[in-house]
Amino acid sequence: MLIFAAMNKQLHTEYLSCPIRHVIDRFGDKWSLLVLYALWRSEGGVMRFGELRRFMDDCSQKMLSQTLKSLVGNHLVSRKQYPEIPPRVEYSLTPLGRSLMPHVEGLIGWSLEHFVDVTDGKVIVK
Repeated sequence: MLIFAAMNKQLHTEYLSCPIRHVIDRFGDKWSLLVLYALWRSEGGVMRFGELRRFMDDCSQKMLSQTLKSLVGNHLVSRKQYPEIPPRVEYSLTPLGRSLMPHVEGLIGWSLEHFVDVTDGKVIVK
């Protein structure tokens, strides 16, 4: 079935309801995979905001905060706040997030194996 979207483009309803599209969209951005990987590889599986910020020093504080909020909202990361002064907040993978990581590691392995094939050996620094 076809529907018409803005600017008179035709879209297939199968595309709009595609599970892959809707799931990958939740963690497939530039920073989410790095956050998930950092938590997966961290000692004890728990990191505070500052630790994540140091691990991803090219990610702004605002973007890291937005990314964590999104991952928490999508049930991939848990946020635990302690009633202390100064406040202490820890992040860790949820069971759902942990179940995703073997697949992410497969993607990382494929990326390492085919880096030159995909990028012609060129890294773009933004």
